[in-house]
Amino acid sequence: MTTIESSPEAVATGDLDVDAGDAVGAVTGIFTSTDHKVTGRLYLAGGLLGLIATVTINVLIAIERLDGTDVVLDVEVLPQIIDAQYVGLVFATLLPLVMAACVYAVPLQLGARSIAFPRLASSGFWMWFGGLVLTTIALIGNGGSLGGDADAVDLFIAGMGLMAVGITATAGAVATSILTTRAPGMTMRRIPPFSWSALVFSLGVILVMPVLVGTLAYLFLDHRNARTGFGGNEGIFVWVGWIVTQPVTFLFAIPAVGMLAELTPVVFGRRTPVRGILFSGLALIGVAALAGVTQQNIQNLPWAGSQLNVDDLETKVRDLVPFLLFNALPVLGMLLVLLVVLQTARPGDGSRFKFSPAALFAFFGFGMILVGMLGNMLHAADDLGLQGTVFEEATLVYVVYGAVLAAMGATIHWAPKLWGAKIDTGKVLPLALLGLTGTILAAFPMYIAGFLDQPAGVSYVDDDLAIWNIIALVGHAFMSLTVLGFVGLLLLSTRHDEAVGDDPWDAQTLEWATTSPAPRDNFVDVPVVHSAEPLLDLKTASTSNDGSNA
Repeated sequence: MTTIESSPEAVATGDLDVDAGDAVGAVTGIFTSTDHKVTGRLYLAGGLLGLIATVTINVLIAIERLDGTDVVLDVEVLPQIIDAQYVGLVFATLLPLVMAACVYAVPLQLGARSIAFPRLASSGFWMWFGGLVLTTIALIGNGGSLGGDADAVDLFIAGMGLMAVGITATAGAVATSILTTRAPGMTMRRIPPFSWSALVFSLGVILVMPVLVGTLAYLFLDHRNARTGFGGNEGIFVWVGWIVTQPVTFLFAIPAVGMLAELTPVVFGRRTPVRGILFSGLALIGVAALAGVTQQNIQNLPWAGSQLNVDDLETKVRDLVPFLLFNALPVLGMLLVLLVVLQTARPGDGSRFKFSPAALFAFFGFGMILVGMLGNMLHAADDLGLQGTVFEEATLVYVVYGAVLAAMGATIHWAPKLWGAKIDTGKVLPLALLGLTGTILAAFPMYIAGFLDQPAGVSYVDDDLAIWNIIALVGHAFMSLTVLGFVGLLLLSTRHDEAVGDDPWDAQTLEWATTSPAPRDNFVDVPVVHSAEPLLDLKTASTSNDGSNA
C-alpha cells in the first residue's frame, strides 16, 4: 500500500491550518487542525488532565477509608466519587493516553503523510472531550449510578455514550491507517510492534464500544420511562460495569504492552526475532475484547465441595471455558510478548546496550499490567471470597497505572518528533522509580485488604485494616507527585531550543527518518521498505557504501 499523498507546498510550509504570526490563528489552528500530531497532543493533554483529576479522587477515597465518619466528603457525594473513580481511571486516563500514542506515532511509523480520515480522528477527540465534560457535570450535579437528580443521571448516560462514540471514531482512523496507508514495501508482517499493538487495540475498541453505546441507549430509555426493565439509575453499572473492569481493560492496555516490544530492539541494538510470536501474543491479549462484545465478566468460579457428580463437573467445566478464554489467554499473550522481549535482550551476536528512560517506564508498566492480570484470575475464584471487596479496584489500579507508566515512556520516546525536544534523562529517571513505587503501594495493599474482606466502596471502619489503607494513600500520593513532576518536565522540555537530531535514539523504524519535530506532512520522501527495520537498513547501506568508498 502507498502513503496518502499531499501537495509539496504543504510539506514545505508546515501546518497550513495555523498562522504562526497570529495568536488567534494559532489557537484556531489547534482546534481545527487535521494534523495527526496535533490531535495526538490534544489526547495527551486531555489524558494527563484526566489523570491528575483521577489520582486526586483516589487520594480522597484513600483518606476517606481511614475513618468511616465523613473525614473529607459528605456521605451524599460518596456514590458519585466512586463512579468518578472508575470512569476516571478508564475513560479519562487509560483510553486517552494510549489513544494519544497511537494517533501521533502510528502514521509516522507507517511512513504515511497523514492519518486516514484525519477529520474523523480530530472529531473523535472533541466528542470524547465533550462527553467527559458532560459526565463530570452530571456527577457534580448528583448524577451517576446512585444519583438523586434524574436529569443529571440522563446526562451521565449521554456523556458516557458520547465518550464511547469519540473513542471509536479515532480508533477507526487509526485502524484504517494501518490497513491502508503504509509506505511502499511495508507489508503487515513488517509494521513495527507498536503499530501492530495499536491495530489490535483499535479493532477491539471498534468491536466493544458499539455494544456499550447500545446498552447505554437501553438504559437511557429505561431511565426516562418506567425504570423497570434495567433497574433505573441503580442498574447502570450492573449492565455496563464490564467496560470499567477486567478483562476488558486488558484490551485498552495493549498499546502499553506494545511499547515495551517497540523499545527493546532500540535499547539492545538488534532486530526483533520471531516477530510472528510477538504479534500472536499481542493478538491473544486482544481476545479480552470478546468479553466486552458478549458482555461477559466472569466473577465466580464455584469449585468448592469435595464430592462432585457428573452434572456438577460438567457445569464447572462450562464455567471454566469462558473464564480461560477471557482471562487466561491474555495472560498467555503477555508471557509470549515477554518471551520475545527476553529473546531480543539476550547477550551476544553483536548486541549493545543503550540505556533508555522510555524503555524503563515501559518495562515497569508492563510488569504492573501483568500483576493486574494475574490478580484478576484470583479475583474470579469464588472460594477465595474476593468478589465485592477492594481486590477488584486494586486490579484496575495495577492495569491503569501500569499503562500510565508506559504512556509516559511513549511520550519521552517520541517527544523529539512531537515538539523537537528531549526530556532530561537525569530528571525523568527518578520519576520512573517513584511511579513504580506509587503503583505498588497504591494497589498491593488493597490486594491484602481484599483477602481480609474489606468491602468495595469508601467508608469502612476497621482498625485491623487501617495500615493497608494508609499505605495505599501513600501510594496514590506518590503517583500524584509522579504525574505532576512529569507534566512539569514536559512543559520545560518544550521551551528548550537546542536541536536533538532526527534520530537521537539510534532507532530502527521510519519515524526517525524524518526531521525533529516532524513536519506537517511527516515526510518529504519516504523510502521503499525492504524489511521490518527500514531505518536500520538505510544505516547499514550507508555504512557499507562509506566502507567501499574508503
